[in-house]
Amino acid sequence: MFDLIVRNANLPDGRTGIDIGIEGDRIIAVERNLQAHAPEEIDATGRLVSPPFVDPHFHMDATLSLGLPRMNVSGTLLEGIALWGELRPIVTKEELVDRALRYCDLAVTQGLLFIRSHVDTSDPRLVTVEAMIEVRERVAPYIDLQLVAFPQDGYYRSPGAIDALNRALAMGVDIVGGIPHFERTMGEGTASVEALCRIAADRGLPVDMHCDETDDPLSRHIETLAAQTIRFGLQGRVAGSHLTSMHSMDNYYVSKLIPLMAEAEINVIPNPLINIMLQGRHDTYPKRRGMTRVRELMDAGLNVSFGHDCVMDPWYSMGSGDMLEVGHMAIHVAQMAGIDDKKRIFDALTVNSAKTMGLAGYGLEKGCNADLIILQANDTLEALRLRPNRLAVIRRGKVVARTAPRIGELFLNGRPARIDGGLDYIPRY
Repeated sequence: MFDLIVRNANLPDGRTGIDIGIEGDRIIAVERNLQAHAPEEIDATGRLVSPPFVDPHFHMDATLSLGLPRMNVSGTLLEGIALWGELRPIVTKEELVDRALRYCDLAVTQGLLFIRSHVDTSDPRLVTVEAMIEVRERVAPYIDLQLVAFPQDGYYRSPGAIDALNRALAMGVDIVGGIPHFERTMGEGTASVEALCRIAADRGLPVDMHCDETDDPLSRHIETLAAQTIRFGLQGRVAGSHLTSMHSMDNYYVSKLIPLMAEAEINVIPNPLINIMLQGRHDTYPKRRGMTRVRELMDAGLNVSFGHDCVMDPWYSMGSGDMLEVGHMAIHVAQMAGIDDKKRIFDALTVNSAKTMGLAGYGLEKGCNADLIILQANDTLEALRLRPNRLAVIRRGKVVARTAPRIGELFLNGRPARIDGGLDYIPRY
């Protein structure tokens, strides 16, 4: 019956010694001691088997463009936007496609098989849109790529932005985006949120908005986004990305704001690597941490997922396509180091992000798509600590990537000859 069986797997929910039977592109069985055979069987040897990682917030059109046309000397958000503004008019479709495909190659080796990318619509040529639509088609066999129409220079602030965004949606972009805090005034930012939510409601599309990516405690477009979500009946279909202004708001106001966001069923997407790098730049000391209120939002029942945002582009010179690196940073910045905290962080890289993206068939239960990864770790806590190798990446029942285990060799008298990726010395909880 089975085309592939993964045996002796540890699952994220704590189950151990589990066999996963796959037929075609579906998971058919998840049980201990599966009495069956398959032409291909993989022994997970008690390693963690997880559904693939999901990145709900990325900029595929800018990735791997670090140093073009020059480096971001200040390392700030605004210089990054200015740099992208210099590169955008001269970039070609071929360059965009090449860089995006190379990033997708990297993503697959990291077990990252689902990505939502914001695509800048500020250039009236819409070469970025053309390129990313081509990339979406070319990577479809191994990565689900969602595209957001993103008016980087502002919906009202940039001439021609309204027309360009509508044309991008007509070309087949999936999601309506925005950046209200970058409009000229708070009023125009508020108006842009209403206009963009109206477009989404009329077209039956989701919304994913860069919202309040600032240290200004009075930047409160997430309040408007939540209210307009309810007004237009978009509950559960709207994401607010970044929300860094919430780290500066007073607690009384937040006590009103979070219940409104919960009523609107807003999906929250912090971006720990980028937020900690770009925020708090006007502070001396005390210096703000630069990320939204992750614990409080989770405790209120909001769906919180983490994005990588940038990899080697005008805004961020680092990055590896590894969502565990994102989660590792989130643990530190959000100060969520407890066992249950870490489990929630891992969920924010997988099941929560899958919910944000509306992914059907995601998971490790019977009937789900046969998408999974085997990691060189025993459980989710160790995965976040070690950021281990992905021993196998499986997409729709086919192995699409493998990485050899990380083994250290020792040449010390009386000590072990090999160390298995740090796992030989983990504490027992």
